[in-house]
Amino acid sequence: MRLQPRNKRLYKKALEIFTLSRSISNYLVHDLAPLQNNGSEHPHIYFTGDIIRQSDALAPKIIKAENQIFQDERIRHANSLIHITNRLYKNCERLEQSESNGKEFLILLRKELRKFKHLQRSWMMSL
Repeated sequence: MRLQPRNKRLYKKALEIFTLSRSISNYLVHDLAPLQNNGSEHPHIYFTGDIIRQSDALAPKIIKAENQIFQDERIRHANSLIHITNRLYKNCERLEQSESNGKEFLILLRKELRKFKHLQRSWMMSL
């Protein structure tokens, strides 16, 4: 199994998104961790973990798709990558609704995700 990606730009962008997501999550978790006035957790706290988990799956999914022998399998993994990217984007939108000082960083992450989606479309044509 080949561990180096063929499309280095897409792979590099996936790694950048993971790094950015992890930094944003670490920043946001401090704002969202304290209990609310009624004693319950902040409902958006779990989205901070989701963006890390989803962004962590991007780079391995690229390699997995590129290493498939059959085109149907490559397309299936590429479609899975699209699904993960869309969920990540949606979770960023949800976190922007939270009362946190890190909203500006989420806008930056969504901008990087749009760039990733553009690269992803080109990459899928080459599979």
